Amino acid sequence: MSLPTLLGVLFSIVLFIGSILLSTNKVTVFLDLPSFVMVAGGTLAATFVSYEARYVLLALRRMQSILFVSKVNRAILTHEVGRVIRWGYIIQKSGMPGLEADANKVRREDRFVGFGIDLVISGYTGQEVREILSTTIETTFTRNVVIADILRNMGGTAPAFGMIGTLVGLIIMLDNMADPSKLGPGMAVALITTLYGILFARFLLLPAAAKLQQREEILRFRNYLVAEGLALLAERKSPRYIQDRMNAFLDPSLHFSIDKVRQK
Repeated sequence: MSLPTLLGVLFSIVLFIGSILLSTNKVTVFLDLPSFVMVAGGTLAATFVSYEARYVLLALRRMQSILFVSKVNRAILTHEVGRVIRWGYIIQKSGMPGLEADANKVRREDRFVGFGIDLVISGYTGQEVREILSTTIETTFTRNVVIADILRNMGGTAPAFGMIGTLVGLIIMLDNMADPSKLGPGMAVALITTLYGILFARFLLLPAAAKLQQREEILRFRNYLVAEGLALLAERKSPRYIQDRMNAFLDPSLHFSIDKVRQK
């Protein structure tokens, strides 16, 4: 589980409910099934009209992934540099057959790295490896961020349906003008729909979209780092040069050092 994300969700819920409890004892007034159905159903309906159903369902499933720790983090980036440098030493010692034998497990576990290693083993030049992997990175990123775009669109749609629900509630309320005692409760119910729309957008959909977008951008950065290392392997660059070139992508605190590894 991603502890910061989980704490953020719980903290926002506690603050919202706590502020309600401090303001009123009638908590049930904030619960209204028709308002929920109007916002949730309307948002889903509009989204299915706007996007292919397969992508909408995928977006809804991917929302839960933000509660789990991403596989790509700062430590992974340093590890990637060290792994490519190790492959550089293997190529110096055993050539491409040595790389192929050592990277078998990685090729099965990581499709992108496996594809890049296949390019290197096949004899492509460094520039060709860069170009092919860059195309792969960008097309993969474009496909994956569709999920974030869908959630972002839903975040913009939910408040609109909240307003529609409010207008419906106001029409019903005005139709009961003959009984003034019903105006206050009717107005409260009408406004709850707008509240639900804003909560859906700001508490759930837009934060999830931002988190998924950021994770895809981090993955794209990692893939560019690995692609550069693989291109350098194809060019038969020295491990020291690979280290310095790949470290240029990273924050200085994450730099890999061959000398430190040797001292250990």
